[in-house]
Amino acid sequence: RQAGRQAGRQTGQQCRSEMEVYSTHAAIQELPDSEIPEQGMAAPCAQQLVLDELLLDGNAPQNLASFVTTYMEPEAEKLILHGARVNMIDMDEYPQSAAIHQRCVNMIGKMWYAKPGDDGKMTGTACVGSSEAIMLAVLAMRARWRKARKAAGLDTNKPNLVFGSNVQCCWHKACMYFDVEAREAEVSEDELYLTPDRVAPHCDENTIGVCPILGSTFTGDFEDVQGIHNVLQRLNESNGWDIGIHVDAASGGFIAPFTQPELVWDFRLPLVRSINASGHKFGLVYAGLGWLVFSEKKSLPDELVTHVNYLGGDQASFTLNFSKPASNVIAQYYNFIRLGREGFTAILKNGMLNAQYLADLLKSTGEIEIVDHNHMPLVAFRLIDPVKSGCTLFDLQDALKARGWTVPAYRCPKGADDLVIMRAVVKQNFSRNMARLLFRDIKHALDFFKEHPQHLHHEKNRKYKEIEEAARKEKRDDDDGEEDRVELDNPNVASRNITSLLVNGNKPRVLRRKRTTGVC
Repeated sequence: RQAGRQAGRQTGQQCRSEMEVYSTHAAIQELPDSEIPEQGMAAPCAQQLVLDELLLDGNAPQNLASFVTTYMEPEAEKLILHGARVNMIDMDEYPQSAAIHQRCVNMIGKMWYAKPGDDGKMTGTACVGSSEAIMLAVLAMRARWRKARKAAGLDTNKPNLVFGSNVQCCWHKACMYFDVEAREAEVSEDELYLTPDRVAPHCDENTIGVCPILGSTFTGDFEDVQGIHNVLQRLNESNGWDIGIHVDAASGGFIAPFTQPELVWDFRLPLVRSINASGHKFGLVYAGLGWLVFSEKKSLPDELVTHVNYLGGDQASFTLNFSKPASNVIAQYYNFIRLGREGFTAILKNGMLNAQYLADLLKSTGEIEIVDHNHMPLVAFRLIDPVKSGCTLFDLQDALKARGWTVPAYRCPKGADDLVIMRAVVKQNFSRNMARLLFRDIKHALDFFKEHPQHLHHEKNRKYKEIEEAARKEKRDDDDGEEDRVELDNPNVASRNITSLLVNGNKPRVLRRKRTTGVC
């Protein structure tokens, strides 16, 4: 230990000189991972060693799993650095940053047809992503429902929320955290989203809201918000209820207004009380920004707004967290004035065209079926015959990783969970040339698997049937043996890789592969 401390002191002394980074003692020391070192080092040394380690991260432009923005202009990045020093919550100290925040809320609210208050301002807030926005929306729905029930002298102990099984996991978190019953309408393989006819059976007097998605995480589909609205109108009128709608437009909120302005999904529908969207997705800002906007001021219950005065003056707040930098709010405003409606429209339409280009290339293989409906700049697809292709989409996912691509394969949600699909998000910086290169690697992998099939049911893998039977026999008496059998029988997941994992007793990894990878 003493020797280590001495080496640390040498590292600090040498790195504080003007020596080249790799000529210092820091180059032959392991970076600490459990405690703060006794001695520091020069800034260039620390920066370079951390950068070296970050090389092991994936290449962000090749990450087609996440919807999150990975490219902004240098001018925007300079503003982000400036905003990092500003605490967004301290409106008295940073009034102009607060004004820019309100401008963004106004612009987004107007884009979604919200009603301004008497002061001309829209009601809403920036959040740390759509997850926080959805948490806040659930609190608002529950508070409105409780207030109405108490006024009528009715029980308030059993609130429930209705959504499709294709929702992002933050909806389950919100229901769990805030003691709301989650009522999931199962999807189907031909309709991987919430449809109007699936809503009514789950609604009753305790339903605090219905939550359609504009841009499903799984397939990018826009759910029929207007159709769901019409179903709820009839239910409300016939039962004396007041079930409202929150639209989860995490992705679609910054797409539909520019690509389908005629689509009615927003505050033009009277039952839509709140909408969230992710500025860090198709608002084209780096990770950490969501938006929540209400149809009008009265849609946000007053009891959910807190007031503090210890930062100087009375400051209202409706967020789950408190301190946060102004960086992304400033970056969002930069995008609005830099791009304008014309720029957003051009970027999103280019993305749609490149997604269609990639979809056409994939269909040309004769092995792939497109399962999305071209509502967003992404491509979701399945293998028509995994056995004939010699692989599952999980095998294809692993093969693409060898080329640096992150393209997730995953099981579909409840009601269609035997179906495995793959999804590539076509973001702002995914050009047509990148789409061509991705297709080249997909085609190369498919050709390889036809020659060297991984699929357990392929005729060239008959010997692996014996391994499969051995795995089944070994686990037949286990509590989870049935699930193992299903995994091996399902042609969408039964590959030699999965059989090997089962035989080696690594079932948890097999089951994790069913889950959505990289959903954001």
